[in-house]
Amino acid sequence: MKLILAVDALVPPLTGIGRYALELANHYQAAHHELDAIRFFFAGRWIGDPAELLQPAIAGMLAQKRKRRFLRTPKSWRQWLMRREMRGHLFHSPNYFLPESVDSGIVTVHDLSVFKYPETHPAARIRHFESSFSSTLARAAHVITDSEATRAEVIDYFGWSPERITAIALGARPEFHHRDALSLGTALHTYGLVHGGYSLCVSTLEPRKRIDRLLAAYLDLPQSVRTRYPLVLAGSAGWLSDALREQIEQGEREGWLRYLGFVDATFLPLLYSGARAFLYPSVYEGFGLPVLEAMASGVPTLTSNSSSLPEVAAGAAWLVEPDNHEVLRHGIEQVLGDEAWREAAITRGLQVARTLTWERCAKRTLEVYRRFG
Repeated sequence: MKLILAVDALVPPLTGIGRYALELANHYQAAHHELDAIRFFFAGRWIGDPAELLQPAIAGMLAQKRKRRFLRTPKSWRQWLMRREMRGHLFHSPNYFLPESVDSGIVTVHDLSVFKYPETHPAARIRHFESSFSSTLARAAHVITDSEATRAEVIDYFGWSPERITAIALGARPEFHHRDALSLGTALHTYGLVHGGYSLCVSTLEPRKRIDRLLAAYLDLPQSVRTRYPLVLAGSAGWLSDALREQIEQGEREGWLRYLGFVDATFLPLLYSGARAFLYPSVYEGFGLPVLEAMASGVPTLTSNSSSLPEVAAGAAWLVEPDNHEVLRHGIEQVLGDEAWREAAITRGLQVARTLTWERCAKRTLEVYRRFG
């Protein structure tokens, strides 16, 4: 079987979709005996080593080359050339869309948030889905989703046959694992943190993540709890509203909140491992990778009882209705203070995480390829 894997999502800093594409690319490069050939497709051109795309200088250079090439080459001619080179290959796009030059292929749909929560996306992205996604679905031989919850949504929303959609769970990198206080001391001290002395939420700050609800519930905890376990927020600003910005600034002034912004991928696993609890009240996720990463790190976790999150947690997390203030506040107290539950949650979380690896994800994806390659 000859495979073409699109790697357009490999743009630094990596998003969750970028991580997914990179993990598949790394696995198939290392397991070359499982494929007759593999090529990588990025923005209309072939790429030798996808990892090079994570170097900003190279990514910028490729973007400029692509722009110059498009200006001097007619679109119809480009597509004809690409179709000829792709002949005899199976094409997989890990990022929603098949290129126009691809007549048939496999596409991964991570969630339907652009349809269900359009206010969390830029207008240009919404227009792109409105103009191009139906064309992708018309040409897709098969759809892969990250969870059974998203698979059911695609079946319901687009009327697709269940036989044409496969749910394949994502994985946690080996870097996400349990660490003791001694091994984390220096790294955490740099940020003024202590092992076991803070709660953690890793999330883009946008409406469906319900960070505003989390801050309101945390503010309602006893002052002694907030003092002992301040809340640490990590993640890019996203759609940071003025109201949420004010909440964050108030929490920082009062000393019970730290907003770190975007955290480097090297430090992120350490930040997880040092947390007393992980809190992720997002109302909608196609998978919820931070929940899996927290469980793999041996951290008791609270998350929402909606979309794919109960599926990913698999009985290891405290589930809440994120829009119910009292339920969310009570859940935070339990995850921080109920030692019997915490011990059981850590054990169960590690068990779940051991079964959800990127190797498993790549192998199950390869099984789908074999049905078409």
